Amino acid sequence: MDQFIVKPLFGHGPIEWYTPTNVTLWMGLAVLCVIGLFVLGTRGRAVIPSRIQSVAELAYGFIYKMVEDICGHDGVKYFPKIFTLFVFIIFTNYLGLLPMSFTPTSHIAVTAVLGFGVFFAVTLLGFYKHGAHFLGLFWMSDAPLILRPIIAVIEVISYFVRPVSHSIRLAGNIMAGHAVIKVFAGFAAIAAISPVSIAAIVAIYGLEVLVAFIQAYVFTILTCVYLKDALHPGH
Repeated sequence: MDQFIVKPLFGHGPIEWYTPTNVTLWMGLAVLCVIGLFVLGTRGRAVIPSRIQSVAELAYGFIYKMVEDICGHDGVKYFPKIFTLFVFIIFTNYLGLLPMSFTPTSHIAVTAVLGFGVFFAVTLLGFYKHGAHFLGLFWMSDAPLILRPIIAVIEVISYFVRPVSHSIRLAGNIMAGHAVIKVFAGFAAIAAISPVSIAAIVAIYGLEVLVAFIQAYVFTILTCVYLKDALHPGH
């Protein structure tokens, strides 16, 4: 588990809130990659796009359609925030697959900020747009009257569990994949089973490439679902 240790970039002293660490470094590199792809890569605005511009346009169109399909036209105005979350997470995940790198999204401290940030944002938005009517999200008027209070309690509990599951799902999946690769890498030093270990590492690495995208996609689509509940809280 040494690969998940947060270390200061300079010196070996205690880590304070302002200390530059390996987490800071790799999140900063992810931001630079986002800028490189979507600012520098599309600055030409070519009618016949380059490969980099094509990737940027495909990502933009993919998330834009997701937001529009799930949240409706009212949700399109929140597309920039959702798109920013997606590209930041996916670049952080993929940079973490480089040898000797660090994956900030394997830490619950990072994913909790993202998850709880989405939770508080959509909750405040729901109350801002609908006032007390936002509480209708927890009241299923179509259910039998005797079951409505029970369902309301379940809905409230599930609502407050959202940011926890939202953040743990991302961190857990990323951490698990990296840990499994490290376990098989340890067996690679044993000559008798090294071919099997290396084959397993290659297979799991290929799976992690897919998981890195899927987890960014799942985080984004759940954000859209939560936003939809804030914009249209009635069951």
